[in-house]
Amino acid sequence: MSHEAKTIPDYDYEALGLMVGLEIHQQVDSPTKLHCRCPNIYREPEESTHEIKRYLRPKANNLGMMDRAVVEQTQANRQSRYMVFDTTCLGDIDEAGPAPVNPEALKTTLEVSKLLHMIPVDRAHTMRKIIVDGSGPGGFQRTTFIAGNGWIETVSGKCRINSLCLEEESAPKMEETDEYTVFSLDRLGIPLIEIATEPDIRTPEQTFEVASYLGMALRSTLGVKRGIGTIRQDVNVSIKNGTRVEMKGVQALSMIGEIVKREIFRQLALIEIKEELNAKGASVDTTLYDVTDVFAETKSKVIINSAKNRQIIAIRLKGFDGYIGREVQPGRRLGTELSEKAKAVGVSGLFHTDELPNYGITAEEVEALRKAVGAEADDAVIMISGRAEVVKRAMESVVSRAEQVLIEIPQETRYAQPDGNTSYMRPLPGAARMYPETDLPTFVISRQEYRDLAAPELLTDKSKRYMKEYGINEEFADKIAFSKYMKLFEKLAEKYKGNETATPILLARTFTGVLPELKREGLDVDSITDIKFEEMFDLIADGTLPKDASRNILVIVCNDSCCCIAETVEKLGIGSVDRKEIEEYIDSVVADKKDFIAEKGPAAVGPLMGIVMEKYRGKIGGKEVSALLKEKIDKMTK
Repeated sequence: MSHEAKTIPDYDYEALGLMVGLEIHQQVDSPTKLHCRCPNIYREPEESTHEIKRYLRPKANNLGMMDRAVVEQTQANRQSRYMVFDTTCLGDIDEAGPAPVNPEALKTTLEVSKLLHMIPVDRAHTMRKIIVDGSGPGGFQRTTFIAGNGWIETVSGKCRINSLCLEEESAPKMEETDEYTVFSLDRLGIPLIEIATEPDIRTPEQTFEVASYLGMALRSTLGVKRGIGTIRQDVNVSIKNGTRVEMKGVQALSMIGEIVKREIFRQLALIEIKEELNAKGASVDTTLYDVTDVFAETKSKVIINSAKNRQIIAIRLKGFDGYIGREVQPGRRLGTELSEKAKAVGVSGLFHTDELPNYGITAEEVEALRKAVGAEADDAVIMISGRAEVVKRAMESVVSRAEQVLIEIPQETRYAQPDGNTSYMRPLPGAARMYPETDLPTFVISRQEYRDLAAPELLTDKSKRYMKEYGINEEFADKIAFSKYMKLFEKLAEKYKGNETATPILLARTFTGVLPELKREGLDVDSITDIKFEEMFDLIADGTLPKDASRNILVIVCNDSCCCIAETVEKLGIGSVDRKEIEEYIDSVVADKKDFIAEKGPAAVGPLMGIVMEKYRGKIGGKEVSALLKEKIDKMTK
């Protein structure tokens, strides 16, 4: 079944006991990274200068405890490879100690805490969080608790904010194979604000509302990065008779409600499967059967290509026939859940009898497989083919997950897919992966300095102010307040205050209307500097450049970022047309269309204006043309 074919219903969320909590992660736009002074910039893969390779191993924390998520992450025994750049320092690769917390990032974080009504700590302690999935060469991530006990008010009610932390961004994954994973070190260490709510959210709609508000509050500081990948949401969901599951990496805010619904669907499906299997006395045979010989002559390319040193192991699930193929999310089945546990250990997947014969595996081979493990008609069989050194561990993980099917929904961390489904990542981590950072001293957050710190103006309040102060409508006010051009808009609106041509409406329309249009046409509008915009609007303000010509000028700037605006205007002859010439042309149009004017009267101004502007667009303003036409037509019709 395709993902689109399944519609997730609205549930009685109160009856289900739905509880949702959010974690928002936002990159800070500070000049340097959090614990080193490397520049806070993105790099392209081809800019990498060399590569380092490491294997990460789990270690106990300072209390001697080992976290279960940490242990599982190293079972695949994959090598981690890191793309190094000329902006990578020894601190990034854990060969030098960390610098104190970036002060600009700390200031932005404290501004956020004010907007969320939070109480900062008197003395901040940096902690290490063990992460051995390869996303950090040192096997850990530094995080500092900054504030707690906050709240926000939404239409759906108050939502408490549990914590506000400042931590390091991890290295993004660039490539993954069975043997190794490649990461890029350009983003490792970028300051990251983490906001965690209490589980006060009760519906998917409220989830969207709270996430939207928190994202707006972060952008209100003007100190955070913008664009795809700079902010992500993690969603924690639990229901009655289910469990708490964390969905990480939600990129599209519009999908957050759908992700909550699909997790509810998944947990309800797993509860139903558990109850039905237990009612029929199903069980898991934990014996691992070596069935390599069953497929000694197989023609299945999937099995043949699974590994050079191949071993095939199978298990019998008593009473599970038909349930491995049972859907637990749109397009995803119970077999998918089991397969992802195997993949976490380092194999490419598994086969099960609910989907066989298939993949070149014949009916005769399936019958031989069932016979080899002693499966009866109501039993399901799962097999894994792969490297001998990992296939046993992978099947042990599958056995453990199959046993959980009969007992409970496991607490785990899952990865959010673009369609709203989720896939398994690792067990839900516990407190054992946190321990103090001994290479950094604690630092004081001054109460007086915090009280003196001005809270930023919320973007929603800024929009209301624009409507009142600049006389622009609600749509333009909202768009420009949330736009990355907001600061430039404010600067230019103040500079041209009272000017009749370079008006706030023109500025807002250019930034939120014209530029998106040009971008959709494939033009690189992001290359236009603030200085270029200001040069262009200066010419509009002093009457040198008609405002109708601004779009054409921006097209030229997109194609040639080095061009001089004033020289371009002069070269194209924009705005240099003689007024007498225009008046003569208007006279000729009016004379030619006298019958039309007699019929339409003053309403003829609009159609005739299109004729004039087609010839002189960019050389004279539309307002002036309209006034001239009105004057000529009034004289003719009197």
